[in-house]
Amino acid sequence: MPRRLFKRLMPHPDRIKGSKSLRFMGNLLHDPNLWHLNRHSVARAMAVGLFVALMPIPLQMLVAAAIAVLVRSNLPISVSLVWLTNPVTMPPIFYAQYKVGTLLLGAPERSMPMELSFNWLMAELHHIWQPLLLGSFLVATVSAALGYCLTMLYWRWWVSRNWQRRKMRNRHQS
Repeated sequence: MPRRLFKRLMPHPDRIKGSKSLRFMGNLLHDPNLWHLNRHSVARAMAVGLFVALMPIPLQMLVAAAIAVLVRSNLPISVSLVWLTNPVTMPPIFYAQYKVGTLLLGAPERSMPMELSFNWLMAELHHIWQPLLLGSFLVATVSAALGYCLTMLYWRWWVSRNWQRRKMRNRHQS
């Protein structure tokens, strides 16, 4: 894994633990899995981050942080993954999830305006919330499971490959 890159980009745990705004969390931030880059904490972080990113909820970073602390996943990775859905990517992702929900519910699809507005959203929310929520939950769950499994497989492959390279290097040196 590109550990050096992640370690360089991630904030130092002591700096975050000492933050005045996070003192209310007490010793919860002292769990080493929240900061270490190991196979299980990173795989859980992928699942948490992907799941929260694909749910149409407010305050995604806070939700991802809370879940990361609960399931002991890597906190910085969990929180940063929610930026997969940003103001540019959010409309197409949520529209695709809405389409999945309409297919599953057999509901008629509502026509989307050329330009989304807050007024249109408030007027149509009672028609679109169920398909959007169902589609989002299904896509988020599948993505989280895939993210977890693929991270575990990739990590295992990476370690095995490095182990084989080390064995070959040691044979050639002997």
